[in-house]
Formats: sequence, structure tokens, C-alpha cells
Amino acid sequence: MVKNDTPQLSYFHRGGDTPLQWATIPDHFRSVVAKFPDREAIVSCHQGRRLTYGELSRLTDALAKGLLGSGFTKGERIGVWATDNIEWLLVQMATARIGVILVNINPAYRPRELEYALTRSKVQGLFVMPSFKSSDYLGMLKELDLPGPRCPDLRTIVVFDPMSETRDWLDMLAAGEGVTNAELDGATAALDPDDPINIQYTSGTTGFPKAVLLSHFNILNNALFSAHAMHFTENDRLCVPVPFYHCFGMVLANLLCLSVGATLVLPAEHYDAGAVLKAIEAEKCTALHGVPTMFIGELEHEDFSKYDLSSLRTGIMAGATCPEALMKRVMKDLHCREILIGYGQTEASPLTHLTDAADSIALRTQTVGRNLPHQEVKVIDVETGSTVPLGSVGEICFRGYHIMRGYYGDADATNKAIDDAGWLHSGDLGIMDNAGYVRITGRIKDMIIRGGENVYPAEIEEWLFQNPKVAQAAVFGVPDEKMGEEIMAWVQLHEGAEVNEDEIRSYCRDGLAHFKVPRYVEFVDEFPMTVTGKLQKFRMREIASERLSAAV
Repeated sequence: MVKNDTPQLSYFHRGGDTPLQWATIPDHFRSVVAKFPDREAIVSCHQGRRLTYGELSRLTDALAKGLLGSGFTKGERIGVWATDNIEWLLVQMATARIGVILVNINPAYRPRELEYALTRSKVQGLFVMPSFKSSDYLGMLKELDLPGPRCPDLRTIVVFDPMSETRDWLDMLAAGEGVTNAELDGATAALDPDDPINIQYTSGTTGFPKAVLLSHFNILNNALFSAHAMHFTENDRLCVPVPFYHCFGMVLANLLCLSVGATLVLPAEHYDAGAVLKAIEAEKCTALHGVPTMFIGELEHEDFSKYDLSSLRTGIMAGATCPEALMKRVMKDLHCREILIGYGQTEASPLTHLTDAADSIALRTQTVGRNLPHQEVKVIDVETGSTVPLGSVGEICFRGYHIMRGYYGDADATNKAIDDAGWLHSGDLGIMDNAGYVRITGRIKDMIIRGGENVYPAEIEEWLFQNPKVAQAAVFGVPDEKMGEEIMAWVQLHEGAEVNEDEIRSYCRDGLAHFKVPRYVEFVDEFPMTVTGKLQKFRMREIASERLSAAV
């Protein structure tokens, strides 16, 4: 670890005993396959399929040859629009094998959003499932008349069914029959670690998503150092209920496991708490990922007590604050004694901060830990851009190997996000202590200015989380003629709990300054969320503002 040169300021740089890996994803994967050819790489419970590392490598190469035989070359873009399954992983690894940029498409997208993603990324090929639940993917493609003039770059659509072979999939494999091993290896040898390999769309918590461009070097090293922090080895088995299309799934699950020879366990194609519990017991999983709402769903599942979950040891919880009460239950009842809290963003590949297994419960619930090795972080004054003293609130900024190449096709947005010195401005507010631990206090756009007082929603949420009757809470500002903004809290109670608005306000007055007590309290059964479980406060604000305006 490198000591701070300016310990009085909120700046922290971590070195590392393990150097960064200057390698492409296929080159590193090849070395892992050579070590563990017969170990299980992936178990897909809902598909009833298992692949060893050797089998995964052979299937990856077959699909990569098919892509080459179909005319796809380095730097072109292929989208995948599907839920979690083995085919999604094969597309991920096959595109990396030949340098084609994988474009992750949210399976919840509707036609307008799909068209935006395809045109923004100039996608030339698309792998798609026929349907999932109420999403008729083929129907939406027909509605957009694709391939067609609305997405002029799109020339190839491969429809695949995770439960059975399809003609499109077989035709793609057949296209590679004339491609030699030498030609495939030649395509891989032409790659550079700095080559862009992935486009991920930001999760949309604040509006329309941007196309984040990431390289081999970005995401491979982020996966490796996350695995090291978890003490992950080839003997571990990770249960993955998070979606592959998101960085949490693709990098911190898929690549994390494949970078060290561990086993990836898919409980279902979409989050299902019961399926997660069943998979942990059946596959003796040692780790579990998720956002807090997922862990809550598993702990409160009606059959929770029927499952043997004692094989669990660790995992990463990210995406939102973890209340202390939840942390204790995850450690005790789920047996994840070494559970880590993670923080980051898609633009940073995605992980920037992680707690340590040896950290106290207080550090694991009140902070997001320290930055990963070979990364820099600082906290700056929002107005002046200068680094603030330790213990002061400011915007969190990152610099290092993990910073994105930019927003694809959007130089202006890239320049706004990454300054001339290479710092990525997160848009998050936080506080750093003298050991480099960071506490998130909210989003810059989420900060409430009430009567001239700056109010940070995270502080109020943390207090509400400590109420034994509260399962989840979200605090945000709504317009007010007198105060500029007023505070609103949406509160979800534990099943069977009863409490009224005045009791919530009284509880807040016991632990918060008077100007931080919510004027409005609304009890809800659910929150607007992204598919990954992040709260969409901009939607809550819109809904609440409309209701308040209508009531006037």
C-alpha cells in the first residue's frame, strides 16, 4: 500500500503486491483452461446443463469460428438480448476471442429502447431469445421491422432457445466449419489488451442510458482483483442471481469466476429467491452475489429454514446501502461471514471500492471500503474542484486502469465525465477517512436543498433502516414553494408490521436534526427499480410530484 503524500486531504492511492495483468481476455482464459480443463466452469440449473472448462473452451471456439465465417471482424459489434444462460456466456467469450465488441442489451427493454441501443452502438449482429415472460422479443423485432432501415447497421440476427438447439444457432456454428484453428488463433493474436471489447449501457437510475465502452484490460483486471479480495480460488462456487447484461453479472460474476477457475452457478434465468436457495444447497455454493433487495428476498422466503446453506462463505453485496440488521442476518443466517460490500459504476469497469473480510460490521455497513489495488480516489469540492479535507463531503472521483475508454459515439459526454487529468467524476457524494475508507452520502442530483440547508438522503435512509419495522426506505426531494424542496420518504414495512406517518416522523426526530425530518411519508409495497435492483429515485420524484400537484 502506498502512503498518502497529503494525509490531510481526501486522496488515496493503493498499490498492490500483485501486478496488473497485461493480457486479453482470451489469452488469460486459455491459461486457466490449461490448468483446470476438467473442473466445472458453469452449472445452469434451469437449463439442466454443466460445462467443464475444457468443454466451455471448445464451444467458445466453435462459436468464434462461426462468427469469423459469418464475416464478423475485430471492432465490429454484436448485441445479446437475453436472460442469464449458457449461450449468453458463450457469446461473451466468443466475441472476446476474436475482438468483436459485445453490446449488452437489457432484457427488459421495449422496442424504443432496443432501437436506441442498436443504433447508438451501430450493432451489426444480434443474438436474441424468442421470448421471456411478457417480453416477446421476436414480436418487438417484427414491430421494428428488423433487420431494416431503422437500424441500418444490423445485418445478422441469430435467434436461440436456451432449452433446445435452433436452426439459427446451428447455422452460425456451421458457418465456422471452414475456419481453421490457425485462423482463429491468428485473430486472437491480433488483439491488444487496450482494445475495446464491451459496450454496457448505464443502468438508467437518472434517465436515458449512455453507452460505456470498456477494454480487455479494464474488465479483466477488475475481475481479477475482485476475486483476490474475495480470496477466490478454483475451489469456489459462486451462485449468480444478478443479470449478465449488467457489469455485476458479466464482470464480477462471469469473468471473476473464469479468471481463477471457479464455478459459476446459475439458479434461474431471472432472479427467483427460491431458486437461489435451492441452487446454493444443491451445488454447495461458497459465495453469493446480489443487491440488498435480493438478500432480503432470500432471507424472508417462506422456505428459507428448509435449506442447508452452510457451504456459503463470502460474496459481494452492492447497489445500495446495507443496513446493519441485514448485514448481521446475512452473516449469521446465510453463513456469509466474509460478505463484502462493493461500490462502483459501469464507467469504472465497475468496481472501485470493496470492504475486507476482516472489517468490522460498522465498516461494512457505514462505508464501502477502500479502493481496489492500482486505483486512485479523491473527494473534491463540487463548486471549485479542489480536493477537500478528510471528513468533508464532496464528489468522489476515480483514476486508474479501470476507467472506461469513453461513451461510445459521444465525445461531449465523455469529456464531461472524465477531466483533462484523467479523473472520472462519479456524480456521487461521499466522505473519506484517514484510512481511505469512503462513506457514500448520496448523489449530487439527489442532494436536497431545503430552505438553504443541504440534506443528504442517505443519512435519513440509514436512520430509517435502523427501525425494526422498516424493510426498505428511499428519501428524495420534492418541489416546495416556500422551502424550495421538501423531504419525502417512501417506506416499505416488514410483513405484518404496523406504523403510521406520525410515528415515522417521531422516530426521525429522535435521531435527526429537525430540518432532516421528512415532511411527507408514504408507505409503499414496492419501488421503481432497475432490473439490477437499484432504486430509481428520479421516477419516485416524478410520481410524487404529480400526486402533490394534483392534490393542490
